[in-house]
Order: sequence, then structure tokens, then C-alpha cells
Amino acid sequence: MFDYAIQQLRRADLIREADAERRVPRTRRLRRATRPSGGEEKEGRVSRPDSSHFTRAA
Repeated sequence: MFDYAIQQLRRADLIREADAERRVPRTRRLRRATRPSGGEEKEGRVSRPDSSHFTRAA
């Protein structure tokens, strides 16, 4: 009987964890959707004009 009670508690804990993990992407989507665009591009900048990621060609 004791083992059954522990198993039920563990099951309830796993269900709570799974529910919390499902909420994270949903919350991110909602935050992204409610963000004001402010006339900016949706994807952002691809590169910075002052960055030197590559060496100059000879």
C-alpha cells in the first residue's frame, strides 16, 4: 500500500512538471505576440557594419 501511495505522488509530480514545460513555449509565443513592433523589422539585423568577422583579402 505504501508503494502505491509513493507511486501516485510521483505520478502527480511528473504531471505537474510536464504541464510546466508545456507552458514555457506558450508563454514565449504570447510575449512575442504582445510585443509592440514599433516599426522595426521583425527579424532584426543580420550583420553589423563595423564587425570584422573575416580577415581582409590580400
